[in-house]
Amino acid sequence: MGSVSVLIPTLLRPLVEGRSEVVLPVEAPVTVGGVLDRLSEGRPLLNRKIRDETGALRRFVNIYVEGEDVRRLELLDTPVEPGDTVMVIQSVAGG
Repeated sequence: MGSVSVLIPTLLRPLVEGRSEVVLPVEAPVTVGGVLDRLSEGRPLLNRKIRDETGALRRFVNIYVEGEDVRRLELLDTPVEPGDTVMVIQSVAGG
């Protein structure tokens, strides 16, 4: 068994006890969707901030695995290996 590091953006940190990084134990194979499921366990508001009612990623949320945008890969089915870093980026409006 290994682990995956999930980097959390500032706006979502209150939903993960203020942490900037959450390390999740995983068994290979796992997908981005599986990592997000694990991250959201017991945190339904976090899940609603990342995914829409169909379970798809919200338009303003970007996920990267080892620096690669999952929208250019296999979205939620993108494989994640133990030791990988998953980065959640939440776009914010402003100027």
